[in-house]
Amino acid sequence: MTAPERALGPVEAVIFDWGGTLTEWHDIDFHAESLALAQAVVTTHHDPTEVTARLHRAGEAVWGRSRDHQQSATVADLFAEAGLDHDPALLHAYYDFWEPHTLTDPEVAPMLASLREAGLRVGVLSNTIWPREWHDGFFSRDGVLSLFDGLVYTSELPWTKPSPRAFAAAREAVGVRDPGRCVYVGDRLYDDIWGSQQAGMRAVHIPHSAIPAAQIGHSEGVPDAVAHRLSEVPDIVANWRR
Repeated sequence: MTAPERALGPVEAVIFDWGGTLTEWHDIDFHAESLALAQAVVTTHHDPTEVTARLHRAGEAVWGRSRDHQQSATVADLFAEAGLDHDPALLHAYYDFWEPHTLTDPEVAPMLASLREAGLRVGVLSNTIWPREWHDGFFSRDGVLSLFDGLVYTSELPWTKPSPRAFAAAREAVGVRDPGRCVYVGDRLYDDIWGSQQAGMRAVHIPHSAIPAAQIGHSEGVPDAVAHRLSEVPDIVANWRR
């Protein structure tokens, strides 16, 4: 599928996906994830095996709505979908399960610094059910939080990628009105590449992730450029600025 007609202008901002783009891609054991989530359940009359199965099905349903209808969700919505009460204070096992998969790629800090030195604004748009404090905490832990001009997490929006409204929220967060002056960088040909192009942006693909079949949407975009390392992004953008 070719990219749609877009009114592309001089680049003013570069916006990034998070998981699989600013972090390295990891295959996830979703059964183990459900076991970790189950430790926050306070409904006591259910069999533990049933609880885990319900949480696993709820996760599939929540992310299915994101894929098919661009409907966002939170961790609380996942428990509600499963019909289970939970205590947010008991989510530490779930947090600990994911924390090793959240490490920022070592190339991110110098890459972002290079973009900012070139006068560009930089941001993040991530499809996520996690709260802002988790994501901001990961960026702070890795010393890059201060390098972003705008951070948008779909857990705080009604929509997810590839909805144009999600990309518009990210564009507004970095202070750029014209989508044709924005570049989006991501690892998914549906959510990130097709979605950002439909929203009027240029798109750079980071082709490192093995996207699960259940998470592949109805369309795949053809990127405007491909970066095999994050350190290549500033040169790609510089060429467009010329």
